[in-house]
Amino acid sequence: MIKEKLGHRIDGWIHSFFPFLFWRPINPDLLTVVGMVVAGGAGLAFAAGAFRLGGGLLILGGFFDLVDGVVARHFEISTRFGAFLDSTLDRVVDILVMVGLLVFFARASMQNPLAIAETSIPAHWSDFAGWQPAATGDHALLGLVLCTVILVSSVVTSYARARAEHVVERMPGGLLERGERIGLLAGAAIVGVLWPILWLLAIGTVVTVGQRFLYAHREMTRLDRAESAAGVTRVSERMDEP
Repeated sequence: MIKEKLGHRIDGWIHSFFPFLFWRPINPDLLTVVGMVVAGGAGLAFAAGAFRLGGGLLILGGFFDLVDGVVARHFEISTRFGAFLDSTLDRVVDILVMVGLLVFFARASMQNPLAIAETSIPAHWSDFAGWQPAATGDHALLGLVLCTVILVSSVVTSYARARAEHVVERMPGGLLERGERIGLLAGAAIVGVLWPILWLLAIGTVVTVGQRFLYAHREMTRLDRAESAAGVTRVSERMDEP
């Protein structure tokens, strides 16, 4: 959503605030890989319970992911493989980050349920302030469920867009695109309000999946009707992925 509204301004902002990136040509694919390694490291940090470190790594990795395309366009060295690499490694980061959180909650769920800290279950919404997961038992199970929903919905969101754009010209981003998801998670991890953001991400990613399915259904139905009216016979494209 934010990318759709502000994406055309990003190049100018990067040129203004980080001019050193354009002093000499830089391989944008290298920036993409470095960003993946850094942001992927957030998954290890989350698995170890180092949430602020994980949030910082997500932001740093996101910076590399943001500037690689700007650098490629500036030096006119954009390639199809670069776009493919960027999109694919984004999915790798998404998975690694959520797997890290899943590992954290899985480890917590195996601890003694009687050792739940006093702060493990906030009594009121205001109690979330400054609170990071330290849960075991049932609360850790809730974390596992939320992270699983976010992981699955994030993957489906990306795949739905990639698959739909083989048929329709353009797929709108929806409520929570990748930038919003990463930004919210990183900020929450650093500030210390991870629980409410996990709820927000779980609900928001499911809503985004629904938005993309509804849009794809509407546009593909319109195209099918137009082809039917024109007497065009279309071969079914239903297939399993290899």
